[in-house]
Amino acid sequence: MNNYGVDMIEVSSSNVESIGYDENLQLLYIQFHNGSLYIYKGVPIMEFHGLLNASSVGSYLHRNIKNLYPYERLE
Repeated sequence: MNNYGVDMIEVSSSNVESIGYDENLQLLYIQFHNGSLYIYKGVPIMEFHGLLNASSVGSYLHRNIKNLYPYERLE
């Protein structure tokens, strides 16, 4: 669980360490290997499941989430 009360799931990625999702607020949490933590806002749960099951988490993040949803760096 991160500092924001969301369970984080480790993923196999050269760039992304773990991801989490707050279904009520539609917030996607992305923890990178460099220690930074971002939230993406208004992300549908299907995108979280898509990211979680993607063969390449980094590619899915770049194609389907980055630049499509507003984000904020938390840490």
